[in-house]
Amino acid sequence: MAAGALDSYTYLEDGGVFAGLQTGNLILTGLRVGRGDYGDILQAIVSLLMFMVGVAIIRTIQYHYPVERIVRRRVITLAFEILLFIGVSVIANRVSELVTTGMLALAAASQLQEFRTMKNGPFTSLMMTGNVRTLAESVLDFFAQNDKQALKKAGDIATIIGAFFVGALLNGYLVQYFHGQTILLSAVILLVVIVVGK
Repeated sequence: MAAGALDSYTYLEDGGVFAGLQTGNLILTGLRVGRGDYGDILQAIVSLLMFMVGVAIIRTIQYHYPVERIVRRRVITLAFEILLFIGVSVIANRVSELVTTGMLALAAASQLQEFRTMKNGPFTSLMMTGNVRTLAESVLDFFAQNDKQALKKAGDIATIIGAFFVGALLNGYLVQYFHGQTILLSAVILLVVIVVGK
């Protein structure tokens, strides 16, 4: 849910780029360059580079907090994301969109680097293409092979896709009222995860 809100936020508030969906940034940049529109590509490049920096930061944390300390590592990652969201809400509309996009790309990369599995299976919280594929495969496996585990997996993946959609939907609605502070929606969602998550 936080990821859907995050990318919809940067798309609406930070000039049509994505914090997490770097594939989308590459597509938009290619389209813009192909049309001779070079003015908007810097923001996508900043997002891409800061995303890479975010991966490096969380990877370094993963070196210091191995699997045996995964719960602590995940709380650190979520707290890092929350601090970035709060920071963006404070400086939004006061600094260049390059700064806020870069900060949010750090947050998105943190999420993708740390949270890559669910119930011992791969998933991604930032991009739904792979999740949609897994959902289709799981539904087919249930109906074609009466695989009960596939049905459970389909339910989990459908929940992820639905939550992502709801996050984007809520942000799309709230951004017209709260503008730059709408990013706090993602912070609140992650705070709830820290408080009630296991």
